[in-house]
Amino acid sequence: MSPLILFSFVIGYFLILLLVAYLTSRNSNNDSFFIGNRSSNWMLVAFGMIGTSLSGVTFVSVPGAVGKESFGYFQIVIGYLIGYMVIAYILLPLYYRLNLTSIYNYLHQRFGVRAYKTGASFFILSRTLGATARLYLVVRILQDTILSDFGIPFWATTVIILVMILLYTFEGGVKTIVWTDTLQTTCMLAGLVVCVIYILSQLHLDLPGGLHALADKGYTRIFVTDPNSKLFFVKQILAGAFITVTMTGLDQEMMQKNISVKTLKDSQKNMLSFSVILLVVNFLFLLLGGLLYLYAGQNGVTETGDKIFPAVAMNHMPHFISIIFIIALISALFPSADGAITALTSSFCIDILGMQRTTEGTVAAKKKTRQMVHIIFAAIFLLFVMIFKWANNPSMIGVILKVAGYTYGPLLGLFAFGILTKRQLNDKLVPLIAVTAPVICFFLDKYQKELFGSFQIGLELLIINGILTFTGLLMISKKQ
Repeated sequence: MSPLILFSFVIGYFLILLLVAYLTSRNSNNDSFFIGNRSSNWMLVAFGMIGTSLSGVTFVSVPGAVGKESFGYFQIVIGYLIGYMVIAYILLPLYYRLNLTSIYNYLHQRFGVRAYKTGASFFILSRTLGATARLYLVVRILQDTILSDFGIPFWATTVIILVMILLYTFEGGVKTIVWTDTLQTTCMLAGLVVCVIYILSQLHLDLPGGLHALADKGYTRIFVTDPNSKLFFVKQILAGAFITVTMTGLDQEMMQKNISVKTLKDSQKNMLSFSVILLVVNFLFLLLGGLLYLYAGQNGVTETGDKIFPAVAMNHMPHFISIIFIIALISALFPSADGAITALTSSFCIDILGMQRTTEGTVAAKKKTRQMVHIIFAAIFLLFVMIFKWANNPSMIGVILKVAGYTYGPLLGLFAFGILTKRQLNDKLVPLIAVTAPVICFFLDKYQKELFGSFQIGLELLIINGILTFTGLLMISKKQ
């Protein structure tokens, strides 16, 4: 299909986003941007969060990983359910009771300024790395399939996409994103279902027949029972639970949308319904991955990993499927990038600059500062996307989960210490503990073969990081 035609659909989709942004951002202010005036509909938030949680990495990397790990990723997804229960019944009541705009204000109230700034700083680092990794993957696909034919360089493609995101999030923030995420999630899930149905039809299979064919090839294997393997099911389920608690429950971007819902009860309904839907959607992505490898085997497609889905959709399917794939892909791109830039802007303004704690400056001046921070984060995103392009890692989902293990561990330790103990910290030493724990984890990971022999550390590195942080905090604490 002509790249010009595909590009015209991308532009049309973006114009729809701008229209939604215009309708939702009228009369907006900083409160609208940061927390949606606490008036978001819980059903819209739950549905839109699917797109934010999945992103372009799930859309491309999870199906691609089936060739190597079968349905093993579903072990992590099972752990997600446990994590969402913890968020719904432990963290959300805490956030609503304290009436938080930034969840890291809890650390301020519980421990002090240094702990508060440390938690917010680790979120900013974590979300910047994770979101730019997701953004890089989708930009790379758009570059290879469309924009390289126009002679547009990779960096320019990234700038174009970031400008698009700035245009529709600049005023409305969370108030706008709740609605745009709903549209984008709809398009992404529609693309997923259409691709599954099309490949099944091309393989002359129904759904039960497709699952049987995948089982014959060994693709449906979920549980790994070797305790030494990094994919051992106990490790994966526990890692999935802790990944959810940290990357959703201790993440300002995800919680920013949840606490924009008017009541705690509605926010809990949002979280629980979202978790069930996410379970089904992830299974569909794994099913799609298995079907893609069956289809590739019959049609001489040699690509694997992150490249198999784009290769099949763009080169071996009808034009209308290619269009659906591109729309679904950018629908997966925008929720993970727009929400991240908005949440990072909110956290920096509230937690680092203290915008809500100071009465200095007019409302207009504060809004101008917030807009400048928004633009600066877009520039930071550009820088990190270019760094990921230089690194050229073959599987971005592995990169994202590895980054989470290092950067969310201190947040896990800080919040766990605050909730599970009544001890008071030496606030000045908190940054030292929060930096030391990931450094120790780095060396444990790097030299694990020498230290542990055949036993492999995988995603449970996040748990180890949290335990080290918790232990370090215990050492610098005293009874209140």
